[in-house]
Amino acid sequence: MWPARRGAPAFDEACWQAVRQGLPLLADLEDSEAARLGARAWQQLHRWQWATSEGVEYDLAAQLAIAAQACLLTLAWSDDDASAAFANVHDIVLVADAFHRRVTELDDFGVMHEYEDERAGETSWRGPVVLATPEVGASGDYSGYNVIIHEFAHKLDLGNSHDVDGFPPLAAASDVTAQEWHRIFTAVWDDLQAHLARGAETPIDDYAATHPGECFAVCCELFFTAPDQLFEVYPELYDLLKRYFGQDAMTRFTRPPPSA
Repeated sequence: MWPARRGAPAFDEACWQAVRQGLPLLADLEDSEAARLGARAWQQLHRWQWATSEGVEYDLAAQLAIAAQACLLTLAWSDDDASAAFANVHDIVLVADAFHRRVTELDDFGVMHEYEDERAGETSWRGPVVLATPEVGASGDYSGYNVIIHEFAHKLDLGNSHDVDGFPPLAAASDVTAQEWHRIFTAVWDDLQAHLARGAETPIDDYAATHPGECFAVCCELFFTAPDQLFEVYPELYDLLKRYFGQDAMTRFTRPPPSA
C-alpha cells in the first residue's frame, strides 16, 4: 500500500474534483486512473515541505494540482515503485517569476563558457524542486509545455546518479532494457545535433539538444502534453516511453476544435 504520512488529513474529494476538472491533463483520465492519482497526490503533497518566495501565495488546491501532475509520471507504476521514484523529493519551493542562474560549462574542446540562464524551474540530486508560479499556471494542458513534469522528470533521472544524464532507473514492471534506452535516445540526440549542425529547425524544442538530461525531460513533457507531436517525429521513442511509463497518452488526450 501507499504509505501515508502520519497526521495527514482525510482526502478532500471536492478539492480533488475541482483540481481535476480545471486541468485537461487530469480531466481526460479515466475515473479509475483519476481516483488512484488523486489518492497518491494527496499523500505526496503532505509528505513534502512547501515554501514560497515573497509575494507568492498558494492554497491546498494549488498544492494538489502540482502533486498530481508530478505523480502523473508514475501513475501506472506500483505503489512501491511510485513511492521510491520520488524518494529524493523533500521540498517544493514556489517563486514569483522566472529566475536567473550563472552557468559555467566545459565544451568538447576544453573551453569553459559562462552565461546567464533564465529558468522556470530547477532541481538537483538532494535539492528542492523550484517552480516559477507563472509557469506552473501555464502547465496542465496540451501545449507541449509543463514545468512540473519537466522538473519531476529530472527527479526520476536523479534516482540513480547525482547528476541528470537522461537515464533514470527503469521501473520494475517495465520491459524496457538499458540497451534499448541508450540506442533510441542516442538516435534522437544525434538527430537533434544533426539538425543544429546544418542550421535546421529541430523537430522538438531545441532545449532538448542542450544536454541528454534535458532531452529526457523535454521528451517527457511532450509524451504527456503533446503526444501526437512526439509520435509523429520520433515514433520509436514514443513507444519506449509508453512502455517505460506504462501509459499511452495518445489514447486520452483531447484537442480543442479548430476555430471557424
